[in-house]
Amino acid sequence: MSKSSSSQIITCKAAVIWGCGEPLNVEEIQTDPPKSTEVRVRMLYASLCHTDIIRAQGKEDPLPLFPRVLGHEGVGAVESFRDEVDGLEEGDYVIPTMLAECGACENCTSAKTNLCLTYPFSLGGLMSDGTSRMSIKGHKLYNMFSCSTWSEYMVVDSKFVCKIDPSIALPHASLLSCGFSTGFGAAWKEARVKKGSTVAVLGLGAVGLGVTEGARMQGTAKIIGIDKNTMKKDKGLAFGMTDFINPDEYSDKSISQIIRDLTGGMGVDYCFECVGAEDLINQAIQATKEGKGKTIVIGGGIKSVKIDYFPLLSGRTLKGSIFGGLKVKSDLPIVFEKCKNKEFHLDELVTHEVTLQDIEKAFELLKQPDCVKVLIKI
Repeated sequence: MSKSSSSQIITCKAAVIWGCGEPLNVEEIQTDPPKSTEVRVRMLYASLCHTDIIRAQGKEDPLPLFPRVLGHEGVGAVESFRDEVDGLEEGDYVIPTMLAECGACENCTSAKTNLCLTYPFSLGGLMSDGTSRMSIKGHKLYNMFSCSTWSEYMVVDSKFVCKIDPSIALPHASLLSCGFSTGFGAAWKEARVKKGSTVAVLGLGAVGLGVTEGARMQGTAKIIGIDKNTMKKDKGLAFGMTDFINPDEYSDKSISQIIRDLTGGMGVDYCFECVGAEDLINQAIQATKEGKGKTIVIGGGIKSVKIDYFPLLSGRTLKGSIFGGLKVKSDLPIVFEKCKNKEFHLDELVTHEVTLQDIEKAFELLKQPDCVKVLIKI
């Protein structure tokens, strides 16, 4: 039996996509009760991440699984849960996480990675037992990673949710479940940016602005933001950026050369690629200091890339990152506390809001130059 009184199938609305490039349709689905270590969550807010767009379009998706309910950023309240769930009660506010932390495996006990081996990061779109808790017209529905936030109700393993303080603004909490936290963590935990260092951020979306915030809070001396959208300049400045580059204004120079020019020819200590563009990876590497520069790749959507060998041979480092190196149990509570104390500029991120019924509009809004993050009110 469930610890809670609810053990019934719930019929609810969700944004369903039936195939690569097809439109999202808000349809009635069935959400099963949770099993074993799972919780069922009544979603309150969600948001749109670049990774969701990639999955919707089927571009560079290693596992194009359909029909599917997308969305991995969001916040909701626990509706029901099973006997093996500890530390959660009905009504608790939680955010989903794409990663878990067992605290005991080789990776969880290492300071070098946040990728748990006991409960690994999954792209399969199903629960741990290989089945789904969501269905439509007799078809099982696949999740986005561990969850599906673009639904009124979803079921997720309790290892992949994190309880939040109810005093945190719920729209802000939604942003912490992926994009902003990924960027912030990349500067804080993955790169471990040092005080007085120099940083370049390629792409000033939610992830890039998270990097900027993290670098500022680490005490960097210079943060160079790079984006083709000049309207992102004011956003970058609000998060701590010191210099802005629109590469379209420098037709005779590469991005790496412009960055080196701004740093006395040396390059930066750290460069973060937050776009997921093949041609930017080498530019990011070449923008860092010879012998010790570090490039962190955060942007998704690249299947393969050709790397220029000599810049790496010259002592530079290239490192990938998932969720900014943040450990769910060890690090996210610190992020929540900073959010609660209003140390982040999250109000600057949310530029538009839509309802679940109008979720298709969110994709159009993202094309507008003044759009950073679209909040989805469930």
